[in-house]
Amino acid sequence: QVQLVESGGGSVQAGGSLRLLCVGSGRTFGSFATGWFRQAPGKEREFVCGISWNSDNVKCRTFVKDRFTIARDNDKNTVYLQMNSLKPEDTDVYYCAIGTQILSAVREASMYAFWGQGTQVTVSS
Repeated sequence: QVQLVESGGGSVQAGGSLRLLCVGSGRTFGSFATGWFRQAPGKEREFVCGISWNSDNVKCRTFVKDRFTIARDNDKNTVYLQMNSLKPEDTDVYYCAIGTQILSAVREASMYAFWGQGTQVTVSS
């Protein structure tokens, strides 16, 4: 069992930055891929960025590329999502998730076994 807790969300103006944190419990946190997803009301949860267990493989969706960066520190059981140049369309609830059967990040939410409770990000124009 892995528990994940996100933090760092908030309200910013367009062009601003936020840094999301996902802190996990359990000794297996550093053994599997972790992803950040986001979801707006009434919409499907969508993959944003993901990172492999050893940070060798990182992937982000095109719509956040060059603006968002994902990183992890397994010694601290923490995954970060640095979000720069935020746009109003980035407004969503952001979730981190860990896949206990995958080493590299994938886009499919069904491959992730444990999820955090989410943190709200609101970007105003």
